[in-house]
Amino acid sequence: MIKVYTQNQQAQVWLDCYRHQRPTFACVLGFTATGLIANISAAGATPADRQYTAIADAEFLATGQNSNFPLPPLVAGASPVLISRAVVAAQKLPLFIFDAGLPIAPTVESINLGGKPANCLSTGKALPIELVTHLFSQGLLWGAKMAQSAPYVILSECVVGGTTTGLAVLTALGIAAKDRVNSSHPICNHAQKWEIVQSGLQHLSPNANPLEIVAAVGDPMQIVVAGMAIAASRQAGVLLAGGTQMLAVYVLARAIATYQNLDWTPQSIAIGTTKWVAEDPTGGTVDLALAIGDVPLLATQLSFANSQFAQLRSYEEGFVKEGVGAGGAAIAASLYQDWTNEQLLAAIEEQVI
Repeated sequence: MIKVYTQNQQAQVWLDCYRHQRPTFACVLGFTATGLIANISAAGATPADRQYTAIADAEFLATGQNSNFPLPPLVAGASPVLISRAVVAAQKLPLFIFDAGLPIAPTVESINLGGKPANCLSTGKALPIELVTHLFSQGLLWGAKMAQSAPYVILSECVVGGTTTGLAVLTALGIAAKDRVNSSHPICNHAQKWEIVQSGLQHLSPNANPLEIVAAVGDPMQIVVAGMAIAASRQAGVLLAGGTQMLAVYVLARAIATYQNLDWTPQSIAIGTTKWVAEDPTGGTVDLALAIGDVPLLATQLSFANSQFAQLRSYEEGFVKEGVGAGGAAIAASLYQDWTNEQLLAAIEEQVI
């Protein structure tokens, strides 16, 4: 149920170390006005819907229902939070929800990190540098706290438009990411993403440090999770649960650790996603991971081909693919309790019903 795509030896060591260990699951919510651009994301059928995606996903992740905000209507498919919720609930994983910067506060118990939504990255002024510094310190603090009581921590995200900010940060940090990131669309909108990224990067100083890059073209989740990963890696394992957004976070963490000469243990970190991301024919996740070089890319082999629900079968057609740590949660389900595809599918379908 878990396939290794890069850094095979390092990945096997990581998997062997955390097999049959119960992780803590954390989800960091954020927002960027980039997500309001027409057709930039399919995580909400309209720009108005996308303002509430993270809030609705958090509510469902925590409670298994949506009393205040319904899960946003999608072009096709169903929210990936169904996968994460199924694992967190059935395997009783400790759960932390963080608000790194949302337009509306979550409706469930969460930790407010004192952030705010980012401006569109095309402005080159996504976030104030003082806020980026603050959010990084909060990430370090909470990463250390969570690692004290867990063998490994799953760090997930919900940021609509986040693959575009991910592309911007990767590019600014010197990674050849053009045409390699993923999308919630069945065919990735690479040209649209690249045009937006180019607009933002033209405002960036050529000597910008990693925190200044986030301030210019990033989003509030990225800097928080980078801090969490650095701090947690010192005493526990870390599974960055997502696709190209988490590859961007890893590169950001590595750049900050180098820039600020911080202690961390990168060998304790792996990227965990879904096969729909890793094998997306319209993206280049594996090539991107290979370009980054020193972090294992893992993916659950979860399949919805035999699901009774059309909205889940849509994943097999390239819709949605990933989000809210779905791939990482599915990896954990197999790693912790040896769940088969049938067990995982049954638990997820219970959430649909």
